[in-house]
Amino acid sequence: MEVEMANFTVKNIPPDLYKKLKKAADMNRRSINSEIIVCIEKSVQSQSVDSENILIKAKKLRKHTTDHPLTDEELSQVKNVGRP
Repeated sequence: MEVEMANFTVKNIPPDLYKKLKKAADMNRRSINSEIIVCIEKSVQSQSVDSENILIKAKKLRKHTTDHPLTDEELSQVKNVGRP
């Protein structure tokens, strides 16, 4: 049984986006069409959240920063650098 694939045309792709797609396609050894399909697949597939894995990563990160505590004032200063 042969499955008919849908076709569509994407118009008015901004030049910068096209360059990024082309670069990604080249890096992944895919055609631009295949790269676009992969991008669409990634964006529409639901991703389950592995909360246990996230907590493990967060605990590892926390261990790296225990010796470098930041105050709220220091964080605010860093966030506001370059802001009017």
